[in-house]
Amino acid sequence: MTNSSKPVVLIVDDMPENIDVLRGILAQDYTLRIATNGELALKIANASPPDLVLLDVMMPVMDGYEVCRQLKENESTRHVPVIFVTAMGDVEAETRGFEIGAVDYITKPVSPPVVRARVMTHLALYDQQRHLEGLVRERTAALENSNQQLEETRFAIITQLGRAAEYRDNETGQHIMRVGHFSQMLALAAGFTDARAKLLMHASMMHDVGKIGIPDRVLLKPGKLTLEEFEVIKTHPAIGAEIIGEHDSALLMMARELALSHHEKWDGSGYPLGLKGDAIPISGRIVAIVDVFDALASRRPYKQNWLTEKAFEYIREKAATHFDPELAHLFLERSSEVLRIMERFSDEAAGSATETASPESQN
Repeated sequence: MTNSSKPVVLIVDDMPENIDVLRGILAQDYTLRIATNGELALKIANASPPDLVLLDVMMPVMDGYEVCRQLKENESTRHVPVIFVTAMGDVEAETRGFEIGAVDYITKPVSPPVVRARVMTHLALYDQQRHLEGLVRERTAALENSNQQLEETRFAIITQLGRAAEYRDNETGQHIMRVGHFSQMLALAAGFTDARAKLLMHASMMHDVGKIGIPDRVLLKPGKLTLEEFEVIKTHPAIGAEIIGEHDSALLMMARELALSHHEKWDGSGYPLGLKGDAIPISGRIVAIVDVFDALASRRPYKQNWLTEKAFEYIREKAATHFDPELAHLFLERSSEVLRIMERFSDEAAGSATETASPESQN
């Protein structure tokens, strides 16, 4: 509607006498706009959509059917009610009009009470429709805001759950942030959609949650583990899967899958199930690479960090034995991005760059 309180009605007719009749019926209650041909009607409607259109069918060059069709194809005018005003009263003509989007028919010669009643009814319906659409938009905006808050809360919970395990052998807990972003980067390179890559990023932050169940005497032991101690370490994937549980949530399903599979190896020598090659879920194959890389490049209670060049070289050497060779190649191709993520989520206290324990015995 315009700034005035009157609804705007666009009258389209090539006959001045017909326009005068409709003007006499409606001028007192509505703001009227006049078009004497279809092209002008579309121009007026597109510039400022009216609240209702009274449209003659039989016009030269562009008839009312074509005008109505174009109005309904335009996003800004497709909801505006169109009433055909015509001397054509047969069923076939009316059916055609309704099929292309008209809401009503008024037959010439027009009856003033009928015109007023039809216009008032369809304007009331249009106002109700717009009101309902406004409520839907408001509700949608509120839901989007609520979903955003839920997403932020969920991410915070996931991060803290992951850090509950990482704080036991990583001073800052930044390991899970780096693993998350490494995983997202590598997933996108492997062809994941943005949504699935983001899901993997969040799920990967819980990959080591099972470490919560590993005794400190084993988890925090400096130096090489005994075979018995390593068997204890190897229980953390199953513990993590049990902590996460079985749920319908896509996030928790992927998190459980990762907890169980991120220590499997391409050649089948990993744990806990000894899966081999493509039998290992791709999510687990991705996290296996980025988790080992970050473990090598980061300081741990049982080791100092390696030089990043040596950590990259380790990934290269273990492609096709420990790691999926294609994914390892994609990771190495993105070394610059890897370094940027490391810098963004760096630990406050970095260890000296000397080689000590291998991740095979501790990670």
